[in-house]
Amino acid sequence: MTRYFRPLSFILPMMLFLTPSCSEKSNQLDVESVLNQAVEKVFQAQQLQANNEQIPRNIEPGDEFWSTQSYTSWTSGFWPGILWYIYDYTGDEKWRQIAHEKNLPVANILEGDKKDHDLGFQFFCSFGNGYRLTNNPQYKEYILTAADQLADMYHPTVGTILSWPHARDRYKAPHNTIIDNMMNLELLFWAAKNGGNPDYYDMAVRHATVTLENQIRPDFTQWHVVAYDTITGEAVQKVTRQGYSDESFWARGQAWGIYGFTMVYRETGEAKFLEAAQNMANVFLERLPDDHVPYWDFDTPDIPDAPRDASAAAIAASALLELSGLVKDPQQSEYYFTSAGNILKSLSENYRSGSENLAILNHSVGNFNTGSEIDIPIIYADYYFIEALLRKRAIDSKK
Repeated sequence: MTRYFRPLSFILPMMLFLTPSCSEKSNQLDVESVLNQAVEKVFQAQQLQANNEQIPRNIEPGDEFWSTQSYTSWTSGFWPGILWYIYDYTGDEKWRQIAHEKNLPVANILEGDKKDHDLGFQFFCSFGNGYRLTNNPQYKEYILTAADQLADMYHPTVGTILSWPHARDRYKAPHNTIIDNMMNLELLFWAAKNGGNPDYYDMAVRHATVTLENQIRPDFTQWHVVAYDTITGEAVQKVTRQGYSDESFWARGQAWGIYGFTMVYRETGEAKFLEAAQNMANVFLERLPDDHVPYWDFDTPDIPDAPRDASAAAIAASALLELSGLVKDPQQSEYYFTSAGNILKSLSENYRSGSENLAILNHSVGNFNTGSEIDIPIIYADYYFIEALLRKRAIDSKK
């Protein structure tokens, strides 16, 4: 398998060379028009949801409407998060009420005894966005309680939060940590600053540091899962369960890493996390095909016929927009901003659904290896697409 190693010092000159041509393309995106059409899609989908306890997850091939899952699903925070983003964009009070009603089932997760490392996805996307927009004190209590439960899964010897507690026996691994778990650290950072246990800050930093040391390869791609010995804290296994192979370049995992390390740098100001975010972003951008949307795995042998993953593109675009505001060099900033614009433009022109279904984006991949959610709309693709559009809109308004 061909590996692509490009250190930051090599890629930056190439980035600067590419920036002007990218800028012209990204400026052609009509963000307002895309957002307005997204509002219409979300409105139609919401009207058809009779059961408030069930939350949209995906749209199966040939179907028009969202398939739903229980609020216990790891994806349960994305639909209420979308509703909060629509409220944020429109300012229409009806959306505030709709989002509030869809938030409430998620709170039931806190009453169960099932440990879940995805509490950040579930609570920060839903109640986190809700609290940001309303200052509802009950939302804050839910977020802090979720942070407490997430912190209970932290292993002090290993230095990371346990992922997939239900799968320890299946994989014969006492302590798994997946790259996705970088996304849940924001819940701990927020809690540490907003009345929760201040030790959660150090916990989140340690998790990010251990992940950086063990989960990011020398070529700045990532292993999906690292298993640790709970006695010594050492990494004992490195695999990529949702990628093509253990050593392959799984697209969504890379997007989680870019987003996660960008967020950790924002919260800490530690240069090593900014460097990690940039290195992961650079190799992701270098390997993108001409239309700026990745294959589900960059190393899958059936390229160019392999399914694309619009969700990985949307996650990466949102992360790149934040990254563009954190790097100090103006030319690097422009590179990440215009690259995100190119991704969003391609998603808008080539991957948006039309009248065939009620999703915003088609062509995402959940878990190719298990035959689950292949080349269909998935809810987190829509969530991060809308988030990225709102981030670009905010940046454009200041230019």
